[in-house]
Amino acid sequence: MTALNLRQLATTAADFESEFARLRHWSADTDAAIEQRVADILADVQARGDAAVLDYTARFDGLSADSVAALELTREELKAAFEAITPAQRSALEAAAARVRSYHERQLAASGQSWSYRDEDGTLLGQKVTPLDRVGIYVPGGKAAYPSSVLMNAIPAHVAGVGEIIMVVPTPRGEKNALVLAAAYVAGVTRAFTIGGAQAVAALAYGTATVPAVDKITGPGNAYVASAKRRVFGQVGIDMIAGPSEILVLADGSTPPEWVAMDLFSQAEHDELAQSILLCPDAAYLDRVRAEIERLLPTMPRQAVIRASLEGRGALIHTRSMEEACTISNRIAPEHLEVSSAEPNRWEPLLKHAGAIFLGAYTSESLGDYCAGPNHVLPTSGTARFSSPLGTYDFQKRSSLIEVSAEGAQILGPIAAELAYGEGLQGHAQAAELRLKNRG
Repeated sequence: MTALNLRQLATTAADFESEFARLRHWSADTDAAIEQRVADILADVQARGDAAVLDYTARFDGLSADSVAALELTREELKAAFEAITPAQRSALEAAAARVRSYHERQLAASGQSWSYRDEDGTLLGQKVTPLDRVGIYVPGGKAAYPSSVLMNAIPAHVAGVGEIIMVVPTPRGEKNALVLAAAYVAGVTRAFTIGGAQAVAALAYGTATVPAVDKITGPGNAYVASAKRRVFGQVGIDMIAGPSEILVLADGSTPPEWVAMDLFSQAEHDELAQSILLCPDAAYLDRVRAEIERLLPTMPRQAVIRASLEGRGALIHTRSMEEACTISNRIAPEHLEVSSAEPNRWEPLLKHAGAIFLGAYTSESLGDYCAGPNHVLPTSGTARFSSPLGTYDFQKRSSLIEVSAEGAQILGPIAAELAYGEGLQGHAQAAELRLKNRG
C-alpha cells in the first residue's frame, strides 16, 4: 500500500496562512446540472403531485408502486421492525432515545416557554411560544442507513410539541432498513414514506394527494436534497444546508495516539469530502498519531474513503501552544470539536465557535453521534460562527404579545405618532392619536 499523503503544517512556517486557506476551502456551490435537474423535479412534483413522485421513485430508487399510499410505512410495520431487530439493538435504540429525549426536555424547559409581564401602566408585554403544526424529517438511505438521524430529528420535534412528524426515507430497490424503521417507532414518527431525493423534499414542501405539506423540513441528504431544500426555503422552513462532515481535535499529547487516529477516521469514513484535522503543540505526538493512522488504515472497511478524505482535506497542524490551537479552532468553527486534553476545562473558555464541543480524552465524537443526548445535527463549513445545533427551538416559533392599557396608550401614543409623522405615515400616527383621551 502506498504511503498516505496527509498534509502536515506548522504555524511557524512562512507559508502557513496560504496553506491553511487551501485546507479550509470548500465550495458549497452546487453543480449547474444538478441545480437544473432539481428545479425540474420540484416543478414537476408541484404540478403532478403523486404521479411525479412515483415516476422519480421508480427512476432513481428502482422502486415501483401503483400509488404513493403503497409507499407509506404503517405504524404496525414500524413496530414489527422494532420487534424484529436483536435484543441488543432494541436496548441500544431505547437507551439512546431516552438520553436524547432527556436532553431535549431540559432544553425545552430552559428556553422554550412563553413569558409575559406588566409594566407600571398595566400594559402586558411578552412572548408566546408555540410548536409547529407539522414537520418533515429527511433520513438518508442511499450509501448507508442512519437510525441515529431519525432519533435526532424526530425526538426534539416530539418534545417541542409538534403535532405531526412526517418521515421520508429512500429505500433503493425496496430494501428497508429495520433499524431505521424501529427508530421511527421509538421516536414517535407520525407517518413515514419510502421516498427520497429532491422529489421527497418537493412532496413535503408543496404537498401531494397523499403526502401532507409540512411547515419545516429538517435532516441531511445528498447534493440533490440540499439543492431542493435551498429552493423550497420560503415556502417552508429548513434547518440548514449541511456540508461535508468535520472533526477538529485539539490535543495536548496526553491521549493515546491510537484513540485520536480513530477519532479522525470517524469523520473521514463518512465520505471523501469529510474533513479531519488535528492541532497539537507537540511535534513528536503528531508523528505518533501519523504512525497510528498508517498502521490502522489498512484495517478499516472503508479505508478507500478514509484515505481520499485525509489526503484531500485532512491535516496535522503543529501549533506554538494550546492557546494558539484554540485561536485556530475558532477560525475554523468546526462541526465537531474534541478537546483531547488532560485539562479540557482549562481550554473550553477559549473556544467560541463549534457545533459541539467534546471535553476530555474519553469523550469521543461518536458518543455524541449516537447516544450522549445533545443533537448530532450540527452546523458545518464554518457556519458554527452564527448557527446552532438542531434543537427544540427549531420546532417552535415565537409570537410577541402586546396588550396596551388605556393608561399605557396615553404614554405610547404620542411617541408613536411623532415617529410616524416623521416617516410620512399619517395613518399610523392618527391610529395612535385616536386613542388619546385629550385629543385636540
